[in-house]
Amino acid sequence: MTRSFPASFLWGSATAAYQIEGAAAEGGRTPSIWDTYSHTPGKTLNGDTGDVAADHYHRWPEDIAIMQQLGLQAYRFSISWSRVQPGGRGPLNAEGVAFYRGLVEALVAAGIRPVVTLYHWDLPQELEDEGGWANRETAYAFAEYARLMARELGDAITVWTTLNEPWCSAYLGYASGVHAPGRTEPAAALAAVHHLNLAHGLAATAIREELGEDAQLSITLNLHVIRPDDPSSEADQDAVRRIDGLANRVFLDPLLGAGYPQDVLDDVAHVSDFSFVQDGDTALIAQRLDVLGVNYYSTTRVRAFDGEGEPEQADGHGNSSATPWVGTEGKVEFVQQPGPYTAMGWNIDPQGMHDLLMRLHREHPGVPMMITENGAAFHDVVSADGAVRDRDRTQYLHDHIDAVGRAREDGADVRGYFVWSLLDNFEWGYGYDRRFGVVRVDYDTQQRVVKDSGWWYAQLIATGSLPAHDAIAPGPVHPR
Repeated sequence: MTRSFPASFLWGSATAAYQIEGAAAEGGRTPSIWDTYSHTPGKTLNGDTGDVAADHYHRWPEDIAIMQQLGLQAYRFSISWSRVQPGGRGPLNAEGVAFYRGLVEALVAAGIRPVVTLYHWDLPQELEDEGGWANRETAYAFAEYARLMARELGDAITVWTTLNEPWCSAYLGYASGVHAPGRTEPAAALAAVHHLNLAHGLAATAIREELGEDAQLSITLNLHVIRPDDPSSEADQDAVRRIDGLANRVFLDPLLGAGYPQDVLDDVAHVSDFSFVQDGDTALIAQRLDVLGVNYYSTTRVRAFDGEGEPEQADGHGNSSATPWVGTEGKVEFVQQPGPYTAMGWNIDPQGMHDLLMRLHREHPGVPMMITENGAAFHDVVSADGAVRDRDRTQYLHDHIDAVGRAREDGADVRGYFVWSLLDNFEWGYGYDRRFGVVRVDYDTQQRVVKDSGWWYAQLIATGSLPAHDAIAPGPVHPR
């Protein structure tokens, strides 16, 4: 049976400012925490930085033309806070605002809906110098930035997404230090969790005050599918509960009106008493969500630590690394999962996509969803004819989009899918070694080449039906 999607289903692709824009010191832009972090020796692979990246700042007309070739109906991009408001406070930078206004107007003219992410990890360095997301004042600065951008870009934006993956901003930035700003302070990480949640609520309120109640508001979460190593073990099931609390419920529950889960507060009481939560905060956080953004790549497997040796820890996708989870030390370890794997070392499990969407459907009925990121890095090879025949990526996309279709048929209200990513880009700590794009970027020449996965995706958009994973028709496809 061919999997089909309705005409109303929104197909797009996603990027992030620091990963693609470049022009790091042009047009009045000032440093973000990722500029500082990537320029710190030893923090990124090969010392790579986002100074040039995919040079989207200068090449965006070409990139929009590629979006048109692929038939994209929407484009999810982020705004560089320090490009439009240097330092994170004060008046807007006219040149930075003009860049995004030009981009948005060109997207609308091309029939592509702009989906904006206000924060994709690039906090202005001046705000970090004042404490960053561990400082409550950052949430208020963010809300004012959101208000000003709503005023500037108005109702041309289809969806306003406040934050991308606050889990990463809080835990990887402030607990493990493997992302900017590179701090290893567990209590600060928990404060950051709350202040990010608060920032979302304050920003949503500010945007609606500017644009009215019809403004479409979203947040994007990298929700975790967590499985016990031994499903029959109560101890392993409790390990799942602990990680689920820190990864999923500490964001979902307050955002959707339930406040912070008591079991999570109990689990981390030895790290923080959550005294940073002030009266009225939970009501401020729980603003109406018009759509919940869901990012999914892989699954996580855990078990209770048996006390022998050192517990294995993991990154945000359940892979062994030195990344700690706040409050779980000595209690939970992460188990390497069976393959196959992507170039990131992440396991490939399309069933996890279905499981996640169905869980959200069961536990939070009435909340519409979009897949705002899903994709895979592989070690692409350029053929002699210049093509990139990335069959592994095409298979990955096919199987995960099929899982989205199955979830829809099973009742999940999923209204769109955005492939990560449109372009090969600066992949954070991995620099330019990992490629997620459906469009290849030659970083020496900045030449763009649509990969086979991109042409496959274009067929899907044009027809609304899932092509076979090996059905590649290179060349422009006319959208339906």
